Amino acid sequence: MEITEVRVSLREHEGRRLKAYATVTFDNSFVVRNIKVIQGNSDLFVAMPARKIKQFCPRCGKKVEMGSKYCSNCGAQIPPPKEQLQNRHSIHQDLAHPINQQFRDYLQSKVLDAYYQKKNSESERQPEQTKESSEVESQSEKQESEESSGEEKAE
Repeated sequence: MEITEVRVSLREHEGRRLKAYATVTFDNSFVVRNIKVIQGNSDLFVAMPARKIKQFCPRCGKKVEMGSKYCSNCGAQIPPPKEQLQNRHSIHQDLAHPINQQFRDYLQSKVLDAYYQKKNSESERQPEQTKESSEVESQSEKQESEESSGEEKAE
């Protein structure tokens, strides 16, 4: 299986661990969306798309997110799950994931390469935008000063 396209959408904000979302196309035939690029303790890593596991309300039977204290439908108190919610893995379940380490490494390298390319292209673009915006600001300041000096001469 070959990765034929990786699209990255940057989400960088100061102090946040989520750096980007990626969409990966396999063999020009299959797409996986919402792959996350996350800043770990030492390096960036790729997290596969996941969903929160649901449990059922004992009163009304509606689905409620695992770990909720009350039902959002009827307001009944939800008993704690039988298994302890000690970490993310107990309340989130991957929707798609690599079966072996070799493919996980391949996928992660492709996604992180695309992330770094996108980040570099964005950082190259920003100085140009800053330069353009400073030119526009200096032109508007120049016009304002000319207008104010013209008003002074008229008086």
